[in-house]
Amino acid sequence: MATAFSATLPLHGSSQENRLCFPTRLPPSSSFLGSTRSLPVRRLNHAHAARRSPVVAVQEIVKEKKPTNPLLITKEEGLVLYEDMILGRSFEDMCAQMYYRGKMFGFVHLYNGQEAVSTGFIKLLTKSDSVVSTYRDHVHALSKGVSARAVMSELFGKVTGCCRGQGGSMHMFSKEHNMLGGFAFIGEGIPVATGAAFTSKYKREVLKQDCDDVTVAFFGDGTCNNGQFYECLNMAALYKLPIIFVVENNLWAIGMSHLRSTSDPEIWKKGPAFGMPGVHVDGMDVLKVREVAKEAVTRARRGEGPTLVECETYRFRGHSLADPDELRDAAEKAKYAARDPITALKKYLIENKLANEGELKTIEKKIDDLVEEAVEFADASPQPGRSQLLENVFADPKGFGIGPDGRYRCEDPKFTEGTAQV
Repeated sequence: MATAFSATLPLHGSSQENRLCFPTRLPPSSSFLGSTRSLPVRRLNHAHAARRSPVVAVQEIVKEKKPTNPLLITKEEGLVLYEDMILGRSFEDMCAQMYYRGKMFGFVHLYNGQEAVSTGFIKLLTKSDSVVSTYRDHVHALSKGVSARAVMSELFGKVTGCCRGQGGSMHMFSKEHNMLGGFAFIGEGIPVATGAAFTSKYKREVLKQDCDDVTVAFFGDGTCNNGQFYECLNMAALYKLPIIFVVENNLWAIGMSHLRSTSDPEIWKKGPAFGMPGVHVDGMDVLKVREVAKEAVTRARRGEGPTLVECETYRFRGHSLADPDELRDAAEKAKYAARDPITALKKYLIENKLANEGELKTIEKKIDDLVEEAVEFADASPQPGRSQLLENVFADPKGFGIGPDGRYRCEDPKFTEGTAQV
């Protein structure tokens, strides 16, 4: 199944039949810093694509493998997926409440509707694998294992947050969980993820350490028109880095339709152009996402290089909680709301007798209690001290931030007036 990726859902509004193109098999593994051999060139044009046979759905690939168990997941896996998706949805709904109550400040971008992507990929990773996110990062952090308490406290700007209250909504980071950060500017996390993947390969091939860690970089459709995206695809393919580039294509870059801003809306095609597999998958179906993620992660661990995965999904709320969401058509929103990924998973679990209503309600109650407790914890936590204000800002501890007496200059009452002697 090394090349058995699938295209499962046509892009919204696209008239082209969605197809998948892979580069021909790469030459044998070369030196760490890339090969001097030329990669085969494959042109991507409609005439060439028309000669290819259609790509089958994930379920068909599974049937071809003739598994002993026709189900895509076990009961235990299904309950883990459901709990993680419910956690993401409930947490974000609570964030909306807290934002409008004045407990959070700045911009807060919610993930509602996209849970299948985070859960489908991250729940396959190990603790030592790395995740890099965007400004829509709360749920990625939760899926990676950062506690609801730590994420909520960070949103509240409290010292008990995962960044001690200094990161806020768009900058979730946890060294312990290898959550390498949310990034406020689009595209800036992709080079960080590429560097993390380079580190894994360097440890394995140069330092001869037992390291098969992979990195998953999440970003949106709007980012795919940025230079960093193309530069990092090139570098990752050249060095065969263990990274998966995951495009969460929710069809809108703030208020700009993806179809209006991109010359070729099928983002997955950009993978083969750089010599890596390109995959398009239904990002509203966690089981389809998970099957594609399995293959991409396995390829990366085997040392076969990067994969570009385009997950077509949809955000149920505006771009941020400050967005009245008046630009998107009501019919479009209703169409995707009817394909809620949590509802779809719940239906699958019940119809295949992997869980019953009682078990799922128990999970929902558990998560409700967890999120409520996270709010109470965050609300009761202390604000960061003034001495934290300049930490991680100045390299010289005896420079501007700290005076000759070793005290933080921000503690000088005249500091905030701009009259402190420097």
